[in-house]
Amino acid sequence: MDIKEVLGCFDFKGELLGIEQFGSGHINTTYLAKYKEDNKISSYVVQKVNTNVFKNIDDLMGNVFAVTSFLRDKIKANGGDPDRETLNYMKTTNGDLYCKAEDGTCYRAYKFVDNSKCCDSVSSAEIFEKSGLAFGRFQKYLSDFPATTLKETIPDFHNTIWRFENEFLPAVKDDKSGRADQCRDEIQFVMDRRNDCRRLTDLSDKGEIPIRVTHNDTKLNNVLFDNDSDEAICVIDLDTVMPGLALYDFGDSIRFGANTCAEDEKDTSKIAIDLDYFKAYAQGFLKEAGESFTQTEKDNLAFSAKLMTFECGMRFLTDYLNGDTYFKTAYPEHNLVRAKDQFALVADMEKHMDEMENIIKAL
Repeated sequence: MDIKEVLGCFDFKGELLGIEQFGSGHINTTYLAKYKEDNKISSYVVQKVNTNVFKNIDDLMGNVFAVTSFLRDKIKANGGDPDRETLNYMKTTNGDLYCKAEDGTCYRAYKFVDNSKCCDSVSSAEIFEKSGLAFGRFQKYLSDFPATTLKETIPDFHNTIWRFENEFLPAVKDDKSGRADQCRDEIQFVMDRRNDCRRLTDLSDKGEIPIRVTHNDTKLNNVLFDNDSDEAICVIDLDTVMPGLALYDFGDSIRFGANTCAEDEKDTSKIAIDLDYFKAYAQGFLKEAGESFTQTEKDNLAFSAKLMTFECGMRFLTDYLNGDTYFKTAYPEHNLVRAKDQFALVADMEKHMDEMENIIKAL
């Protein structure tokens, strides 16, 4: 289906001024369409959803509409602007959650948030704290959402013990790529921490940590900032919204944003946890979400940063052992380098865990 035909599936008001490919995402194909009505220009984002990655689009879009509708009501109740503080998805003219073409391709649309921008890298503790505010507010507003009504679109996504037992151990045993001898130290690093894999899932199974709405991709570039004030406006990219543990979202943010190096730095001696950035993010996150969190959740925030970093490294190592079948690589050892980096960050977090926990306690 031609993209201009797709536009006809949605009730966009006015005269089409133009449409162009937009954004830097690697999964979905995104367009920005501009319309003019009564001298007012309105912009809409139209996305071709990658159904090779997201195989059950009905569940995905059902989650997205349920969560954003709930957020709109919460934002209104708190005196905010629901047109800026959450994404506003649009149904098709037939009332469907997305448009499906004859060839099976699927398109969705939402209103563009004007005067906004994304930041791809953490350039200061201040900007990282603001992203913590955004993700903390996301958790606060959704704290009473019935999370178990959402579909688990990627089963066991952050179930670390499941990944250890069902992906990592078979990858070591099968050694499909013949690379196991090159990474014995890294394999042992994982084996030595196998008990860490079940800590959060055990607490959840005991009912000591609640199931919440989780974003599952809490990178800085999934927060929109106001062009003028640089304040965080809203959380975007809700494709991986699912039921889960909020600790996963906190931990993954720290893994991404409080690392002193990129995830493929070849000199692991440069890798460390930036405690100033850790404190800044935690401060922003707990300022918004703190009152809705249980004490057990707060007690495990620092550990969650270590666990999500460990899990990511284990996934890189698993893929390296399997012959690089999941993550894109630029050279043969790329996944091994990534794994070593994550494990170096884990090791540094272990050295500073008392400090990290004390930072949380003081907030």
